[in-house]
Amino acid sequence: MITTLISSFVTGGVVALITWFISLKTIEGSNKKTIGTAEERAKEIVENAQLKADTIYKEAEISAKESALQLKKDMENEVKEQRNEVQQYEKRVIAKEEAIDKKFDAIEERTTELAKKEEQLALEEDRIEEIKQSQLKALEDISGLSSQEARDLLLKNVEEEVKEDSARMIRTIESEAREEADRKARDIIVRAISRCDVDQISEATVSVVELPGDDMKGRIIGREGRNIRTFETLTGVELIVDDTPEAVVLSCFNPIRRQIAKMALEKLIVDGRIHPARIEEMVQKSTNEVEATIKQKGEEAVMDVGLHGIHPEIVKLLGRMHYRTSYGQNVLKHSIEVALLTGLLAAEVGEDEKLAKRAGLLHDIGKAVDFEMEGTHVQIGSEICRKYKESGVVVNAVESHHGDVEADNLISVLVQCADAISAARPGARREDMEVYINRLKRLEEIADAHKGVEKSFAIQAGREIRVMVVPEEVSDADMVIMARKISKQIEDELQYPGQIKVNIVRESRAVEYAK
Repeated sequence: MITTLISSFVTGGVVALITWFISLKTIEGSNKKTIGTAEERAKEIVENAQLKADTIYKEAEISAKESALQLKKDMENEVKEQRNEVQQYEKRVIAKEEAIDKKFDAIEERTTELAKKEEQLALEEDRIEEIKQSQLKALEDISGLSSQEARDLLLKNVEEEVKEDSARMIRTIESEAREEADRKARDIIVRAISRCDVDQISEATVSVVELPGDDMKGRIIGREGRNIRTFETLTGVELIVDDTPEAVVLSCFNPIRRQIAKMALEKLIVDGRIHPARIEEMVQKSTNEVEATIKQKGEEAVMDVGLHGIHPEIVKLLGRMHYRTSYGQNVLKHSIEVALLTGLLAAEVGEDEKLAKRAGLLHDIGKAVDFEMEGTHVQIGSEICRKYKESGVVVNAVESHHGDVEADNLISVLVQCADAISAARPGARREDMEVYINRLKRLEEIADAHKGVEKSFAIQAGREIRVMVVPEEVSDADMVIMARKISKQIEDELQYPGQIKVNIVRESRAVEYAK
């Protein structure tokens, strides 16, 4: 680069001189002396420029050499420093390797020591086992029992002690919990029931229509049976005309259709004109009256409970429950009673009284249409509540009031309690005799299946099972455990209103005669 700079400088000087020389040549009028002087001057300038160029070139060359020497020196210093760092790093690595080797040697020594100790421990265990076996044999010789027999005897004694302790603990805990729970429950329920004022009369839908005379049967049947066929077609109810004096029977699974048929037939009997056109007129009139009654009963139920904002379709479904019975208990009356009881219980425990009443009123809403749709009244009722945007608390109360779904809030539990109170009170419901007898038999079978039971008796209309046990086979501690097992089995296998008391009796007698 320096050489190129010098060459450029020299070339520039030469060009300048040539230019100046040419300019001199153009001056024709100059004298020769002036030309000679100019030529000498030009040569002198060229020589001076050459000298300066050589000087600059040498100085640049010297400067370049000095820079190269300085750069070489810097590089050597840097390489020296890096070499020193590498040497120090190698020293540290070597030191670490030596430390690792020492640790490895120490680990090998420790491993060898542990192996020796394990061998010694194994020898000690063998010696201890020999001593144990010899002592065990000596104990067996002294006691006259084998090790298995002694173990069984010890386990039996421990089992008896644990059984007695657990039974005593269960009895104490249950007694305390039952006393406290009964006290609080009685207080809450008594206060709630004392404030509940509902109609306790059970209404039943009657499917028998009385006639003024047996000659009315022929008029109901009509010529070649046209009247009875028209009546059955329009109402969807089977009209049974048999040998029953002055009465006919209406048979239909739908209570509303049966009510419409009953009202229409009574109107026809009063009117006396029985023919297809008149039958159609009376059926339509009765249908309108029943629909009006349904609407009225639904609105009355909502007003009796003190609610508002219920969907009109749900109000109609409540009115349909007026014609629905369950074990002889009117479902609408039962729902109103449950709503009022749930509201009172909610007020006692600090829950939302309005929401509790709503859940209690709608808990059996599925029974309004369960004879028209597939599924249980619980499933149908929950679907109805979801359809008409009822709250999750109400839906859960409907789903859980028979235990099909776990209750996830306190109001659902209160609905279960109110439903049990309403259904289990004396005279609230009728029960089929065969179902009742089968339940009593099953209660006694469950109790008799347990070991040590001598005899069992289902008493108090199936509300109590009294179990007589053999005192030699069942101890006092066993009685507590047996009672829990029987009650748990009854809960799992039977369906019943209210609760069933399991009462176990253990009796020992000593008899002697004075002669």
